[in-house]
Amino acid sequence: MLISILGCGWFGLSFAKSLVKGGYDVMGSTTSAGKIPLLQKENVKPYLINFSNTDQSSIDPSFFNCDVLVIAIPPKVRSNPDSPYISIIQSIIQSIKRYNVKKVIYISSTGVYGDLNCHLDEKTQPKPDSLSGKVLLQSEFLFRSESSFQTTIVRFGGLIGPGRDPANFFSGKKNIPNGQGPVNLIHRDDCCGICLTILEKNAFGYVINATSQEHPKKMDFYLEACIRSGVPEPEFIDELLSWKIVDSIYLQPLLLYNFCRSLIDVKD
Repeated sequence: MLISILGCGWFGLSFAKSLVKGGYDVMGSTTSAGKIPLLQKENVKPYLINFSNTDQSSIDPSFFNCDVLVIAIPPKVRSNPDSPYISIIQSIIQSIKRYNVKKVIYISSTGVYGDLNCHLDEKTQPKPDSLSGKVLLQSEFLFRSESSFQTTIVRFGGLIGPGRDPANFFSGKKNIPNGQGPVNLIHRDDCCGICLTILEKNAFGYVINATSQEHPKKMDFYLEACIRSGVPEPEFIDELLSWKIVDSIYLQPLLLYNFCRSLIDVKD
């Protein structure tokens, strides 16, 4: 099976390496020429692709000659509220249809739900309360509106793993609100494991929530993370404001997926 990964960043490159290890043929894209040697080193066939450019004629169509296209491009609207993310997604969909790609995995986020003060799952109607969540939900709709190819949308929780030690999120900060709020996180190893299982089980046409089944309080989880990493401890306000606990109706019944990483393992 030939897999193309559009966006070999923090998750995309890790997933590419997992696929290569599993015997898949992998093509990966980057917007930086300097990253080409890294992809080559990992036995990923590299492509320089930037859908932000208005001129798409330079995109090599062979990148889309794949069995499955994985799209792992975050909207980054926090740093750039004027990001042309939706138009980028529309251009990607045009290429998917032009080159007759039949199966897609689109990486989204549980941020599409907003804090609804309840347990929620894939049947819950999203009500995003952030710009990023609104943009991702709009992008999801674009994929789900297409009938010429099948898309599975994977909504990751907050990402942790190498280079994203949660101890650094709140270290040394004071009066952090909502200390009793539950966390909805997932380790990168499980992000890769879930997407790999989707491929193995040919599970396309779904929306799948992907967060750890552990949901400790923010004040407990981040304090313990800081103690473990030996960095200044945060101070939370002992209160419960807006919150959510993200569950999934598909990880077990459909994928039979068992998590490989506990939230206790937060440093690597």
